Amino acid sequence: MQTKKNSSARHIYTVSQITQDIKLILENNFNDVWVEGEVSGFTRTPKGIMFFSLKDSGSLLKCVMFNSSAVNVKFEIKDGMNLICYGKVSVYEKDGKYQLYAQQVEPKGIGSLQLALEQLKEKLEKEGLFAVEHKRPIPYLPSKIGVVTSLSGAAIKDILKVLDRRFADVQIIINPAQVQGEAAKDDISRAIKDFNLFNETLPGRERIEVMIVGRGGGSIEDLWAFNEEIVARAIYNSQIPVISAVGHERDWTIADLVADLRAPTPSVAAELVIPKKEDLKERLDGLSGGLKRSFLDALRNFQEAVDDFNHRLSLSAQNLLKLSASEFAACRKRLILLNPVVMIQQYKEKMRDLARQIYVRMQHFMELRRAALTSDVEKLSGLSPLNILNRGYSITFKLPDGAVIKDTGFVKKGDTIKTRLHKGEILSQVMEVRKNG
Repeated sequence: MQTKKNSSARHIYTVSQITQDIKLILENNFNDVWVEGEVSGFTRTPKGIMFFSLKDSGSLLKCVMFNSSAVNVKFEIKDGMNLICYGKVSVYEKDGKYQLYAQQVEPKGIGSLQLALEQLKEKLEKEGLFAVEHKRPIPYLPSKIGVVTSLSGAAIKDILKVLDRRFADVQIIINPAQVQGEAAKDDISRAIKDFNLFNETLPGRERIEVMIVGRGGGSIEDLWAFNEEIVARAIYNSQIPVISAVGHERDWTIADLVADLRAPTPSVAAELVIPKKEDLKERLDGLSGGLKRSFLDALRNFQEAVDDFNHRLSLSAQNLLKLSASEFAACRKRLILLNPVVMIQQYKEKMRDLARQIYVRMQHFMELRRAALTSDVEKLSGLSPLNILNRGYSITFKLPDGAVIKDTGFVKKGDTIKTRLHKGEILSQVMEVRKNG
């Protein structure tokens, strides 16, 4: 026969107490765990929180990943994907359910960055960003070249060194940007957009004709900014042809695939963007020599034709002796007017005069071109956005899209804006918008 326990000896828990005790037990025993499973029921809230389950043949484990950790996930999580998750197991007290609070996730069998790269490649290729028909030709001999890279890296030194050696007269405008780290993708895309906005303020002949975007070599993590979607779209939307110059010869980045031309290193990009001055001079000398030879050949053929004509004329002159005096005089007068020797001499003089004119005009053209280039350098230096900012001006962008604010209609109270100064940037919030008038 069972006996009832004395009610005074019972310990009665509240729901919260028992839940908290269970939570404490779970956290003490499963505070640092790796769990493998197949993703099921993946969702992501507007605030960036990820909810999903990991399952195997026998069980299912609920998982949550907060935005502070989720922002570091480069690839897209999908149902059916096999994941390895790191975190702690705890209880969500409100529902009394235990779940894994994931802090890190990685795909099984492939690196997370490699998977993210493949996913973005597939997405952009479907949209046509890699299509050949969208690639613009690189100008043969650009007078103005824009460069987007870090001022402290080896890439800018290599580019400047090669360009100076190949064609020292070319104008180079540098828009510095971070090329590594979390902020690099925004900085690179901003610099590309800045060049395009700058071009819109200039007349056609003073615009930047081609842009080099890149950096030196490194690991996939170092180069990751050039695999970001925001950079790919900035390159694709650029009205200025872009040469991608990421220093990693074997592996292609997303920027390489979108750009109008891919160079394996920054130095090669500088070699591709402009021909060697000595090569141009050699080609010009070759064309000039060919023109001279053609001219001399034509003159020699003409002289031979004249000599043949004189010989025939000499034979005909013997027949003139048979003419009467009046007939001979008439023929002689006509021959003087048609004397080929005189005509040849006149043509020679005309050809010499034309040659002199060509030489003078070429010299004049070169002087005009040199003066125009000098004027362009001075104007472009005065219009450089960095010089304008140095004089106390600034450029203000609306966040998060980065659009340039041109009037008060672009913003409203509460918007976040970024002001770019000569040195540094200021983030601020709009407190009041005042219309003109």
